[in-house]
Amino acid sequence: MTDLTSRVALVTGASRGIGRAIALALARSGAAVAVNYLQRAADAEEVALQVQAAGARAIPVQADVSRADHVQVMVATVERELGPVDILVNNAGISRPQPLDAITEMDWDDVLSVNLKSCFLVTQAVLPPMRTRRWGRLIFLSSVAAQIGGIVGPHYAASKAGMLGLMRSYAHLLAKEGITSNAIAPALIDTDMVRNNRNARPGLIPAGRFGDVQETADAALLLAANGYITGQTLNVNGGMYMS
Repeated sequence: MTDLTSRVALVTGASRGIGRAIALALARSGAAVAVNYLQRAADAEEVALQVQAAGARAIPVQADVSRADHVQVMVATVERELGPVDILVNNAGISRPQPLDAITEMDWDDVLSVNLKSCFLVTQAVLPPMRTRRWGRLIFLSSVAAQIGGIVGPHYAASKAGMLGLMRSYAHLLAKEGITSNAIAPALIDTDMVRNNRNARPGLIPAGRFGDVQETADAALLLAANGYITGQTLNVNGGMYMS
């Protein structure tokens, strides 16, 4: 098991699903974990308790990560309670499956704000201490939708594709400063988001099944531990997109 003892991780949208699995995987590797959530306070508290049961420090921290004022308070709280962020997992996001002709400007703005703008806001907030210490890991949870369009809609696909461009820009700009930037592009992982999408079915995946959240968490752990992988997208997708 990779030892991340003394590292501090912030996982956005960590109260359930992929974020929860990543938070627990980082904790089992020794990292202190800030469990960000928006509405599911009880779930976030439970994740924090499980992190602590694994022997790591943890706090739940509420914030709407699409709002700059919330992000600033959240990061200040994490730094005060756990220390500066070493590992940022930009996982918070929404899925709004809609027919093409039903997508409104408000839908577009909501999805782009929560899924993409939030990544920029949180990353910018945690970067200064990383750059001072010359060590950091930026991990973006994109989607196979960024590569093939997906089954949710163009607003979702655009938000996830934008994350890949953002990730590569940070990778290019920060490579010489000991900070890596990478993405994970899952496909149809067995979460509430996928189960609630009527268009999602295992038959779409060459592997013939939905992915497990732990399979995505394993990829995040690899990226957190490795200092020589940067600017890359790990495709955890059962063969749905082959690069």
